[in-house]
Amino acid sequence: MTTTTPEAPTALPPIKRRNAELALVAVAVAITMAGIAIAGLNLNGRVPAAMWTVGMTFGALSLAAHVAMRFFAPYADPLILPCTLFLNGIGVAMIWRLDAIGAEDIERAGAGMQVVWSAVGLVLCFLIIIFLKDPRVLQRYTYITGLVAIVLLMLPAIPGLGREVYGARLWIGIGPFTLQPSEFAKIALVIFLASYLMNKRQVLSIVGKPIKIGRFKLMDLPRARDLAPILVGWIAAIGMLVLLRDLGTSLLLFGTFLAMLYVATQRSSWVVIGLGLFLAGATVAYFLFWHVRARVNIWQNAFDQEVYYEVGGSQQLVQGLIGMGYGGVFGTGLGGGQAHNIFAADSDFILSSLGEELGLTGLLTVLMVLFLLVERGMRVALAATGPFNKLLTSGIAFVLAYQVFIVLGGLTRVIPLTGSTTPFMAAGGSALMASWIMMGVLLRISDNARRPAPQAIQDEGATQVIRR
Repeated sequence: MTTTTPEAPTALPPIKRRNAELALVAVAVAITMAGIAIAGLNLNGRVPAAMWTVGMTFGALSLAAHVAMRFFAPYADPLILPCTLFLNGIGVAMIWRLDAIGAEDIERAGAGMQVVWSAVGLVLCFLIIIFLKDPRVLQRYTYITGLVAIVLLMLPAIPGLGREVYGARLWIGIGPFTLQPSEFAKIALVIFLASYLMNKRQVLSIVGKPIKIGRFKLMDLPRARDLAPILVGWIAAIGMLVLLRDLGTSLLLFGTFLAMLYVATQRSSWVVIGLGLFLAGATVAYFLFWHVRARVNIWQNAFDQEVYYEVGGSQQLVQGLIGMGYGGVFGTGLGGGQAHNIFAADSDFILSSLGEELGLTGLLTVLMVLFLLVERGMRVALAATGPFNKLLTSGIAFVLAYQVFIVLGGLTRVIPLTGSTTPFMAAGGSALMASWIMMGVLLRISDNARRPAPQAIQDEGATQVIRR
């Protein structure tokens, strides 16, 4: 008698929706080309040749990415790739506009290197999709990835190798080549945390001493010997703040660590302890180190004339704020403003440049797409199979969310300015490649979560032949 093996349930319906992805990718490419065209019209009254050279090159890369998705990850979330290409394309258009204003011949201006880095990032993304069939293999290398993260973070501190840019020691340089290793360290750290917390989550979530007021329990306090992971994370974060003068990466990595710890244990006491330790360490660093006091002083007294005109003062921050205010609701249009006068207009302050030329409306659109990308990451985490994949995916989503918060919070004076980069948009190769690598992991796990279970093609008792 022949029996039918029931199909294993999947967390999300196995629907490909690649045609919807193609339509959205076409919209992202059209917006990129329109941005370059509008910038050219505002700058010299003509549609620049770059609309075709840069735009069509970016369009060809986007189409190749979509075709690769059809072959190698047909069940992946159909929104992740278009959202990423939209952000990457807006960044390319803005960088071209900023380069064009300083070029002797606008027709020779270009965002060539940013397009090249986009291509490299896409290749890395698809190498991960093709060869990393099951990301759970990464959990075998828990302590190796942890060691890699520490080495990458410490590389800029090596004399002769590290380079200081804008007051932070984040870069390493060999000859004409430079690299920001912390961008790749955050990926290794998320892999390490996902693997470590998967193994230790039961001990960290169950064992503890309840703290009560009368009959009411406030929270469960972990045992002293279980505090080691959070102490290591705290020491690393404060060490980066003090040694490398890098508040942004310090906040990003410690925030991601606390968020993943909470996801793994669902224990609020870890978050309370972590925030308390970080605030205590930052307060001590404020009184001991001048560069921490300088950052806080710029944050609190940005419009003070003495702070504004001093070396390394608040001039850059105020320029960005005025630029965003000058843009109003609808902006001046790409190429129609003075965004090129903003400090680091194409990198750390690219959101200020967009705020001036696209206005509040355009800036909110960009932020909505960024947070839609975070939401899709969380959705993939909910649907992912296995605790490691869930923690890894949620860690990537938290990294993106914290990075946007740190950049935007610094530019709007919600928190001290840190100098972090906006994902997919800021000029430079390190951040762009690291962001595309994280998207490769998201797309692979998303495809695995939606892919239908293997079907048995014959029933031979305990031994069966299956096909995917």
